[in-house]
Amino acid sequence: MVTFSLTRTAPLPLAETWHRLTEWPRHGEVVPLTRVTVETAGPTGVGTVFVARTGLGPLAFDDRMQVTVWRPPTDSSSGFCRLEKRGRVVTGWAEIEVAPGPGGRSRVVWREELGFRFLPGAVDPVTRRVARYVFGRAVNRLLRRG
Repeated sequence: MVTFSLTRTAPLPLAETWHRLTEWPRHGEVVPLTRVTVETAGPTGVGTVFVARTGLGPLAFDDRMQVTVWRPPTDSSSGFCRLEKRGRVVTGWAEIEVAPGPGGRSRVVWREELGFRFLPGAVDPVTRRVARYVFGRAVNRLLRRG
């Protein structure tokens, strides 16, 4: 199990930053070999379930997630979302926080605890590096694409 954190700033209003990061199917557009489907009716809120399927054919796995905290930003407060990973392969949680940043920008903090049930702890350093790279690129792309 690895834990990592990413921080970004974006030249976007809070509401737009939040929307870009929590429009779940868009994650499949920016993460290679991944498709995201939402299993519950919208809008997103506590209890929403979605699945990120990553891989090709028989070498694919599901990352099933459920929203356990959902507080979109307002004019006077930061936004916060917590996802619990409920899959058979991927475990852990993710948190997305969107807050006012410098110069009218938005500040994003993405925290994640990520584990793969069948991988030994000896591969954690590699998992952490790969996860930071993949999630960092995904967050950058989500923030760039309108």
